[in-house]
Amino acid sequence: MAASSLIVTLALGTLCAVVVFSWISKQRTEQRQADPEAPKSALAADTPDTRPDGRGVP
Repeated sequence: MAASSLIVTLALGTLCAVVVFSWISKQRTEQRQADPEAPKSALAADTPDTRPDGRGVP
């Protein structure tokens, strides 16, 4: 009985940690996308600008 409750507790704790981490990551991503002054990521640095003002992603 103790082992099964430990496994359930660890599984739920891990699930909650993943949900919180993904929610925080989503919030940071949305804030960065909304900021017109944010620099392009290193992965997008060599892509052409798509906005007339040259700031990258519309």
